[in-house]
Amino acid sequence: MEFFIESLLYLLPLFYIIFYLCNNFVFRKRNQCCYILAYECYKATDDEEASRRLDSQSCTKIVFRNKNLGLEEYRFLLQTIVNSGIGEESYGPKNIMEGRENSASLTDALWEMDDIIFTTLDRLFSRKGISPSEIDILVVNVSLFSTLPSLTSRVMNRYKMRDDVKAFNLSGMGCSASVVAIDLVQQLFNTYNNKLAIVVSTESMGPNWYCGKEKSMILSNCLFRSGGCSMLLTNNNSLKNRAILKLKYSVRTHLGSNDEAYGCCIQDEDVDGYQGFRLTKKLTKSAAQAFTNNLQVLVPKILPLRELLCYTIVSYFRNYTKTSTKSQMINLKTGVEHFCIHPGGRAVIDGLGKTLGLNEHDLEPARMALHRFGNTSAGGLWYVLGYMEAKKRLKKGDRILMISLGAGFKCNNCVWEVINDLEDVNVWKDCIHRYPPKSIINPFVEKYSWINDEYLSFVRFH
Repeated sequence: MEFFIESLLYLLPLFYIIFYLCNNFVFRKRNQCCYILAYECYKATDDEEASRRLDSQSCTKIVFRNKNLGLEEYRFLLQTIVNSGIGEESYGPKNIMEGRENSASLTDALWEMDDIIFTTLDRLFSRKGISPSEIDILVVNVSLFSTLPSLTSRVMNRYKMRDDVKAFNLSGMGCSASVVAIDLVQQLFNTYNNKLAIVVSTESMGPNWYCGKEKSMILSNCLFRSGGCSMLLTNNNSLKNRAILKLKYSVRTHLGSNDEAYGCCIQDEDVDGYQGFRLTKKLTKSAAQAFTNNLQVLVPKILPLRELLCYTIVSYFRNYTKTSTKSQMINLKTGVEHFCIHPGGRAVIDGLGKTLGLNEHDLEPARMALHRFGNTSAGGLWYVLGYMEAKKRLKKGDRILMISLGAGFKCNNCVWEVINDLEDVNVWKDCIHRYPPKSIINPFVEKYSWINDEYLSFVRFH
């Protein structure tokens, strides 16, 4: 008996070490997974569809309402709209559609947020059969609107959520805020087990419409549209069979310490005191630098060793021999099958496509999301993902590279693995059969071609 007790005393430390190792490196790792159970993109209801649709005719009326513009600015605006890649069915803020862009109120701003946030959350809770009282983590990201109490508190009040919900309200994160929010949830999942999380990504357009005449600030009016998305995530392995995506990697890059990068995409006032969003010529350079820095970290995680070795050897050989041929381009398709690119504009999509060596099939989801819904800021990525799903491209085991760029300047990318074949037509249900269209030429091209006539150079609209 004494021998048994003595042996047990010696073995207790060993049992403790084994338990500690299992708890920290086996059991905890199992709970560090991040799954998406569902996502719901915003789409206007049938009753509001017509009044919210920002087609060519509506755009023209809004442009001509701005009495600060001369013919040169009109030409610039219309030419930008023509080349934006946005179609006839995107949505504008209610106060803009009603002609109140100069006098947006707090009520207008809250109505826009309530419409997008509550519409997507109502549909998400209903579709998945999840009660708001089951939510443990809530993250809302809206860059250009911060109210008191916060929008997160507004969501909790609407759905009467528990008082122990871990709530976060993110602002100022720009178009890449959605990936920032998901990264935050993943970090929380590393600490808390078996939790359900909600992420809401949208943007406040109505109160931030620019009414001045500076070209660098008027661009945002041509590109941004109303929209957003709500996502349901979990780290509960018992819900794995109900999940659609699993987060594999997430890498965030922030160039805020660089003055050019910080100021290339910034909320500002013009000389006349009109507030808006300034996009400078340094944006392209800053985006390229942030994207390159991000890929330097992400690529070794996702590509097979043979591709990395091949790229390294070929690059070294060309540098060593000082070969003047085009530099070796790494083949990301050996590590991912799909590319979910932020639909920030035609130039953004073209630039990323060229940099990554992608073909039109790869770029189609981003182009079509831009055409149908416009640049909806942080929510835009999910319209792209929805297009892939509606087209039945996403099969079990496929990997998706999600690429987002935003003010700061930030590049936040992540890789998802498809858990089950995805075939939900989602927000694209009523129009996916029309995409891709034979032509995406904007009606402005023919209807407003007169704006380029030289004999009108003396005209100023009033």
